[in-house]
Amino acid sequence: MPEWVLLDSITRADASARGAVVVAGSHGGVYPASLALKAGCRAVILHDAGVGRDGAGVAGLGWLESAGMAAAAVDHRSAEIGQAAAMLERGRISHANRAARALGVVAGMSCREAVECLRGAALPAGTAPDLAEAREVLHPAGARRALVLVDSAALVVAGDAGRVVVTGSHGALFGTDPANALRVDAFAALFNDAGGGVGTTRLPVLEGRGIAAATVAAMSARIGAARSTWEDGVISAANAPARALGAAEGVPARDFVARALST
Repeated sequence: MPEWVLLDSITRADASARGAVVVAGSHGGVYPASLALKAGCRAVILHDAGVGRDGAGVAGLGWLESAGMAAAAVDHRSAEIGQAAAMLERGRISHANRAARALGVVAGMSCREAVECLRGAALPAGTAPDLAEAREVLHPAGARRALVLVDSAALVVAGDAGRVVVTGSHGALFGTDPANALRVDAFAALFNDAGGGVGTTRLPVLEGRGIAAATVAAMSARIGAARSTWEDGVISAANAPARALGAAEGVPARDFVARALST
């Protein structure tokens, strides 16, 4: 039977994920789902990230059905996002796609039980639509710095240092390495709070690096969609440098971004 693999982020999938049941700390949106498929996983368990606006936190489960991959999501109230070991130890399933349900995965089941069910999954035989790289660099009129929109923080590049980075990623530090908070020293950064709680743990780490960082409420913007973070998001938490730029609970993300771009 296939082995199982723990990954704090599906962006770290390597050869060990091929043919395995993977428990990943990433949200269950379409982009992480596409990475699970690309990595050749047998099945995947992601995090529901509070489900959020338009069900974006679990949208990847349905997307994977077209490829025949069994997929489920752990309830954000049961285990921290970005922490695969915690998901395996304490997680409870909140959502499962048809392929996973056919193997016995049901809501309320422990993550460990779901892993055992998914070990019997057939390797996905289908394919899913290719996703374009979800990255834009904008230069708004009058701005002093560029605005970078990335659906995943994994798409941040070295040249984004000093820019305003708006992501669709969750605001939790994945794993234990503080460097995972953001790969460059941006001027400001914005994330999704994945339902609140530990979904904001990148913020103090980034404050220590002098980066203004905030999260938007999961119900205000679609997780995994940077444009929704920017256009629809409402601030839910902010670190001290971000508060100095006007970020506060209830403030539209657009207002914070505009201030950061002009400072």
